[in-house]
Amino acid sequence: MEAETIVIMVMPNQPMRIEWRTPVSDAELAELTQAHGGEPEVGWWDRVQGHSLGWVTARTETGELVGFVNVAWDGGDHAFLIDTKTRPTHQRQGLGTAVVGRAIAEVQATGCEWLFVDFEPALATFYIDACGFRSTSAGLVHLPSRAASSG
Repeated sequence: MEAETIVIMVMPNQPMRIEWRTPVSDAELAELTQAHGGEPEVGWWDRVQGHSLGWVTARTETGELVGFVNVAWDGGDHAFLIDTKTRPTHQRQGLGTAVVGRAIAEVQATGCEWLFVDFEPALATFYIDACGFRSTSAGLVHLPSRAASSG
């Protein structure tokens, strides 16, 4: 079941289309990743998409991709919010919160019980205060460091 498009106003007179599971290309995501300050890997989305429960895109009226979040899942009750990106020119205006909010609503509609997100401490205000996640204890292993120290 495909959900309807939601249109929000982020900046005055600039509506954004917030959509669930609509087509997005690897090239668009590479460009957004680079604009976001990341290092894009060609072919990443083509490999990852098949493991996704869904994703949310945010586009301007002209179709430019300005926001994205991917939702991976275990095929059951657990979904994982990853790869949240907002174009720097559109940050701190409510777009990221709208994209994550749409992902939360869509994941809830699928019947999943839990939606997880990992983030750096600097993003706690966004994920906890703005998006409604709660803080939990978790464990993490940085595998390249582990391999280097045990070899």
